Amino acid sequence: MARVAREMVERSGINVDELVELLVKNASAELTTYYYYTILRVNLIGLKGEGLKEIAEAARIEDRNHFEALVPRIYELGGALPASMNDFHDISACPPAPLPEDPTNIEAMLKVFVNAERCAVRGYTQICNMTAGKDHRTYDLALAILNEEIEHESWFSEFLGEGPSGHFLRRGENSPFVSKFLK
Repeated sequence: MARVAREMVERSGINVDELVELLVKNASAELTTYYYYTILRVNLIGLKGEGLKEIAEAARIEDRNHFEALVPRIYELGGALPASMNDFHDISACPPAPLPEDPTNIEAMLKVFVNAERCAVRGYTQICNMTAGKDHRTYDLALAILNEEIEHESWFSEFLGEGPSGHFLRRGENSPFVSKFLK
């Protein structure tokens, strides 16, 4: 644990235990979403499904990166991940993103993706609101993840026909906002 880091966050008025709990729950959401997106992605087949594979893969890899970036901050603040993967899955900040009953229903698949991303946007907005101006490191990390989650939501919502977002799929670069936390 980075004792002074935790002390500074406490002095800023943040309930560090509550913050760590949110970080752990969001780390769980990232890792479980990575798992569920793996299943969803391999089921994206046919003409419509193939068009989504690249986007699903980008979101999947970035969710794994988000998990990897969150873990050090959790431990810096004196937190820990649950010892049991089952327990970790069950505390996720977001519900599972399971394969729809009919995996050939691309619209149902897209709704799973977009709902998972919307949950993530809400979670990181909450962390940003809690840490803004008080815990600069956690805020910077949560904001970086939030930027990527907003892009993921935009990509999937465009496929649902919800309107243009102005966001474009990144070519050859994963986690442009979060990558600085992975070094």
